Amino acid sequence: MEQFNLFRKAGAIELPDVPLIVAYGGGVDSTAMLIALWRAGIRPDVITFADVGAEKPETYETVRRMNDWCISVGFPAITIVKLNTMATTPYDNIEGNQTANETLPSMAFGKKGCSVKWKHVPQDYYITGVGGQVNNCEPHPIWLECQAKGIKPCKLLGFDAGPADIRRTSKTEDKNFTYCYPLQMLGWQRGDCIAAIIEEGLPVPIKSACFFCPASQKWELWWLAGKHPDLLERALEMEHIAMLGKHSRWGSDECTYGKDWEEFVNKPADQWPTTSITVGLGRSFAWNHWARVNGVCTENGKVIADPERYLAKAAELKGDGGNAADAVRPCV
Repeated sequence: MEQFNLFRKAGAIELPDVPLIVAYGGGVDSTAMLIALWRAGIRPDVITFADVGAEKPETYETVRRMNDWCISVGFPAITIVKLNTMATTPYDNIEGNQTANETLPSMAFGKKGCSVKWKHVPQDYYITGVGGQVNNCEPHPIWLECQAKGIKPCKLLGFDAGPADIRRTSKTEDKNFTYCYPLQMLGWQRGDCIAAIIEEGLPVPIKSACFFCPASQKWELWWLAGKHPDLLERALEMEHIAMLGKHSRWGSDECTYGKDWEEFVNKPADQWPTTSITVGLGRSFAWNHWARVNGVCTENGKVIADPERYLAKAAELKGDGGNAADAVRPCV
């Protein structure tokens, strides 16, 4: 390790006197956090980005751009980490996980296992090291030095000072790390983060999330259809496989509102059932149903080429709030 970052206080940012690890997510908040640290004269020791293999192309471009920026300001390069599956596992990313197991992301069932398995764990293991057949890697030199000194490195997370993120940041320590939230120390909310990125001359990132994320809003589905129809088709296929696959509830005794998911997908919008049972990627609605009733795709799941209409509808629904108005922001 080159040296410890001993920045206990730099303006409003007050951090523990230990090595600093940035968990970079490729979105607005974590990008603004890097800028805030640079402005404060605080250099992190490690910057990691967890590649789940299913981000939108714009996010991967943001990571490449920010890697160049980090190097230009004297920060360490962004280290890309990922979950290492066993050689016998038929997939090596989150999309393959869903299709191979004929299921949907955990968020479609009201859970948050995706981020833990595919983002948090690989980034933690990159620092602490891990044995066994999955994620096997040696401990980072920073971890070894911290262990020798009897201290914990500090993870810096890009949660802003808005009410939604404040509710998500009660964690300050676990067995391996302490946690700090520089944007909240600065009082930066979403608008402040966007302003800082623009002032730095960088493009404002789109929301970091899988292209099939169940937290996607309707305007984001229109945007995906207009920008990346191939990705939307893959999401529709994933949903189709899951809802008719080996874990399907359709046709079972507990499914009291119908025996055939495909039949419901083709019904008019006002006939879609209201139910607490997950019926697709949207949890209470199926993306295939949305795409068909809105004339976005054919019955075999192929997107109809009409990008201008799709993007215009996305802009209409998005309104003035954009990502800042998202009820759920799964990644930063």
